[in-house]
Amino acid sequence: MHVTDDDGVRTITFDRPEVMNAFTTETAEELADELAKVSPDDHDAVVLTGDGDAFSAGGDIQSMAQREENTAEAYERVTETFGRVVEEALSARVPIVAKVNGDAVGAGLALAAVSDFAYAVEDATFGCAFVRVGLIPDTGGTFLLPRLVGLRTAKQLAFTGEFFGAREAAEMDLVNEAVPADELDETVEDLLDTLRKRPTTTIGLAKRAIHQNMGKGWREAADYENVVQSQAYDTPEHAEGVDAFLEGRDPDFN
Repeated sequence: MHVTDDDGVRTITFDRPEVMNAFTTETAEELADELAKVSPDDHDAVVLTGDGDAFSAGGDIQSMAQREENTAEAYERVTETFGRVVEEALSARVPIVAKVNGDAVGAGLALAAVSDFAYAVEDATFGCAFVRVGLIPDTGGTFLLPRLVGLRTAKQLAFTGEFFGAREAAEMDLVNEAVPADELDETVEDLLDTLRKRPTTTIGLAKRAIHQNMGKGWREAADYENVVQSQAYDTPEHAEGVDAFLEGRDPDFN
């Protein structure tokens, strides 16, 4: 990823367009590090976006196929990578804006959900696709999706891994708005102009209060998610999902 700071806004751009900006462990670590550096003394907001035609296709399947780890090792890795992204995003003292320039799948969808604002191009495709490779939603997905889209819809997305468009994502409140591609920059910039005019420290306090009062215990929820995800990594379903993806076939989870 590459990072720029301009007029109080830190823009973090995922820059692996050749693999639709899929996340590796290293990408998640770097993203968490960059979010941790953000301060209301220096920034009014953070923008997350992708290079090329995708926001992010989620976890890098090639990297998954090369992992050899037990459940305890998986727990440590997930906690220190995607789990840390959740903690840094939800506890960041400035608003985070997902500028969804293209497809947002798996962890890409969850990252849009964990952001304080999300605007997507109309032709973007979304999918909670973890189940397609034998995993549960992570990057805060099990905690945030029910709160954003409702319990039944969250289960539908998580259990089926179905794909859907940006307009539907907006209707279910996964994103704030779906806009034509040529209006995305202007839409996000209008929001940033508004945020620049607001007291960033106060926004940070409001964000903290909202998150802490949202049923309480998001840290505990995120940790439990990491426990279950580490178990999912050690299942035959995950191995089958990865193999099927790499072989270009439909997975046989039976």
